[in-house]
Amino acid sequence: MSFMLKLPAEIQAELGQRLRKHRLAQSLSQEELASMAGLSLGAVRKLERDGQCSMATFVRAVQTLGLTQALDPLFDSRPLSIAQAERAEQASKRQRAPRKRTKPAVRRVSRPGSNS
Repeated sequence: MSFMLKLPAEIQAELGQRLRKHRLAQSLSQEELASMAGLSLGAVRKLERDGQCSMATFVRAVQTLGLTQALDPLFDSRPLSIAQAERAEQASKRQRAPRKRTKPAVRRVSRPGSNS
């Protein structure tokens, strides 16, 4: 299944369903996964139901199910062409622009004997 044209909620739900399939393939109950991953039962249920969870919860479930290697290619930057490789190299060299220096505010000091 491609995530290309999916809404974020649809992607999250699909990932939750995929984790559920892996949990069931390992003959684990939701309670067992929660205990092994150090998560609450509610967190596991919500993750499998609609994909709603924190990144930490997702990663703990993935690690506990032995799926960590599946995350390796995620966002791996492999350029497809020479132009993309050159852009990727330039992007890695970018730095933040220096902050603009503001001129210090000029304070007017009243001198004795002046009317201002």
